[in-house]
Amino acid sequence: MQTRVSSKGQVVLPVVVRRKLGLGPGDPLDVSVSKGRVVLTPLRSRARKPRIIIDPVTGLPALTAGPDAPRLTSEQVEEILSGFP
Repeated sequence: MQTRVSSKGQVVLPVVVRRKLGLGPGDPLDVSVSKGRVVLTPLRSRARKPRIIIDPVTGLPALTAGPDAPRLTSEQVEEILSGFP
């Protein structure tokens, strides 16, 4: 994957990279140089945006935050739902 530096010194991060890291407009990045390479590091992680999908097994609507979202145990789900009316 390649990108270029513009005449203004700007670099566009490919959409694949932005999506994988959850980066959006205005997100701060730390810039450093290591062994002749430019290293960009997000300063904070972006909250995952949950969405409703159709569960492939049951065919029912389900809430997901993406394939790399942390998994909840049954106990955690039970605790979250304990205060739900």
